[in-house]
Amino acid sequence: MTPFQLSAGRPHPLGATFDGEGVNFAVFSQHATRVVLCLCDAQGREVYLVDLAEREGHIWHGYIAGLRPGQQYGYRVHGPCAPAEGHRFNPYKLLMDPYAKRLSGQVQWHDALYGYEIGHKDKDLSFDARDSADYMPRSVVVDPAFTWGRNEQVRLDTPWSDTVIYEAHVKGLTAQRKDVPHAGRFLGMASDQMLEHLTDLGVTAIELLPAQAAVDDRFLVDKGLSNYWGYMTYGFFAPEPKYLSNHDISEFQQMVARFHSAGIEVIMDVVYNHTAEGDQRGPTLSFRGFDNASYYRLADDPRYYVDDTGCGNTLDLDHPFVLRMVMDSLRYWVEVMHVDGFRFDLASSLARTSGGFDRDGPFCRAIRQDPVLNKVKMIAEPWDVGPGGYQLGAFPSPFTEWNDKYRDHVRRFWRGDACMIRKLAGNVTGSALRFDHDGRPATSSINFLTAHDGFTLMDTVSYNEKHNAANGEGNRDGHDHNCSDNCGVEGPTNDPQIMALRAQRRRNMLATLMMSQGTPMILAGDELGNSQMGNNNAYCQDNEIGWVNWDEADPDFLAFCRQIIAFRKSSPILRQKRFLHAGKRAVDGKPDVFWRKADGTAMEEEDWQRAELKFLGVEMRMARGTPAYEPRLGAIYLLFNAGDATTATLPETLPGHRWHRVIDTSGQVLAAPRSDAVSIAPNSVVALELCAVDGMSVGEEIFENRKIKA
Repeated sequence: MTPFQLSAGRPHPLGATFDGEGVNFAVFSQHATRVVLCLCDAQGREVYLVDLAEREGHIWHGYIAGLRPGQQYGYRVHGPCAPAEGHRFNPYKLLMDPYAKRLSGQVQWHDALYGYEIGHKDKDLSFDARDSADYMPRSVVVDPAFTWGRNEQVRLDTPWSDTVIYEAHVKGLTAQRKDVPHAGRFLGMASDQMLEHLTDLGVTAIELLPAQAAVDDRFLVDKGLSNYWGYMTYGFFAPEPKYLSNHDISEFQQMVARFHSAGIEVIMDVVYNHTAEGDQRGPTLSFRGFDNASYYRLADDPRYYVDDTGCGNTLDLDHPFVLRMVMDSLRYWVEVMHVDGFRFDLASSLARTSGGFDRDGPFCRAIRQDPVLNKVKMIAEPWDVGPGGYQLGAFPSPFTEWNDKYRDHVRRFWRGDACMIRKLAGNVTGSALRFDHDGRPATSSINFLTAHDGFTLMDTVSYNEKHNAANGEGNRDGHDHNCSDNCGVEGPTNDPQIMALRAQRRRNMLATLMMSQGTPMILAGDELGNSQMGNNNAYCQDNEIGWVNWDEADPDFLAFCRQIIAFRKSSPILRQKRFLHAGKRAVDGKPDVFWRKADGTAMEEEDWQRAELKFLGVEMRMARGTPAYEPRLGAIYLLFNAGDATTATLPETLPGHRWHRVIDTSGQVLAAPRSDAVSIAPNSVVALELCAVDGMSVGEEIFENRKIKA
């Protein structure tokens, strides 16, 4: 008998919900025959087994009076063990609540975690009767109440046009900072030292690599490694326990509140496309044991899984309760944890139905109509490994999308590849061919040069080949399409000429990023010159390879990063919501974008076809159709030169105005040219702003007698 009073409870909300008097438990399983709630003591030992006898619409539920936050629990679920029919129930396996808000620790690998007997001649068709409880964390009842402070906003709602994203790993950002309290954890990430660094840098949003509870793959643990990035998620409501200093989920809320106080949004990288349970050979941790046939997409032979993710399984968002779980999870992180948006890993998988990718399918429809989620930032990684999985540009509003073509094209232009001028032009103006449809704004492209997956910016200019031996896979892992160039020496060097060339190229690429239409994202550590020693797949490197190295920061490059981000933020022309298509503006009759050669004349079609052309000038203004309540005056002239030194003829100006050089990656003096031409150093970027003679930009000037009419 249990000393607690059990009653029917309610089928909603799902999960374990504390109401001040007790806890309501509710879980989904369509095919189970019995669901047993296992209540544990403070040491995690199962002390009471409670049958949830109530069932309504495939939700099993019960209410226990007297239970308090901190109560540990799990589930054992009975049902058919018939893998050939898609069912893998096994009551000997203690299961995590799919809606658990907190976990007591980590999965400890053991053969007992598997629903089948490893080594048996029938493989996954066999049945394993060993108890897995000793190797599973416990789900923990939480009290979600948190005092946010009088001035705390639920979210900051920074416009996409003003957004600069900083992608960072919760542990890796601060793991090597001895001066940061709680280094490597949520509280350390939002420490005074980090807030000062990020606000000085000028970023407006921090994008956290997966911070939901995840599993270290067994094959990595056996090699003494771990899944450092955390893309093997299995707890969609629980913060990763390793990042909590005192086992209190309010630490995540405190981190968000501190970021918000500094004007920085928090975006979460979330992994709803697959779980850590893998394919038919994987462990039984939660979903597989609750209802394998409902949670996962199964193949024509339901013993096996559809694997559009490359991780062994694919969650079935066609199923209403699986879609509900994902939506409930997203709303939880917004409404309770106050995050400002999400980046969806392998988002093409989420938009799949039985018929393939569907931009108007259940997931995208659910997001677009949801009154909570359609107001936060949504970023899609627009690909997966399934058929037709590459969908760059295909997602509907309100999604923005990671643009890997931008990364590759900009890297290749500055590497000196042929035939890159047209591609560079398209990327600098927001990749309109991909994104200018269905009313999508010019901010839809998330432009990036580097991300967690691939070379850092320093390694992009320091290595021709990947160096992934530390991953233990014979350097076979990680992609080979790096579009990188070592500038003459593979890896570190003390050669001053090569070091100078690498620094110049990094400045060129970052300047291109910050002066492109779209939404820029930078990788944590790139502003410092951080290297991963040529490892382009550091997913398992929870060490100095994967962590940001603060001790060898490049102060000159950091200063440039601050300068170029500040320039972007100061110029509405670089942060437009409308695409530039060379349309004539009513305000002055000039095109909103105009492409020029070095001699100042217009680019002709044959110029775009010249494989050897390495120079491009672009004169930008606010887009045609910009309304009167937004800034409409002013101009910027951007010069991209991946070739030899040259002289660029400047566009004609209005009387009393002149071009002023405001950015020069070669380090030349920033001043107004003394003539109608400007010298451009080899392999450099120059930005000029149209100014009145008194030094004000045209955008700031009030034209006398309103000579320029709307």
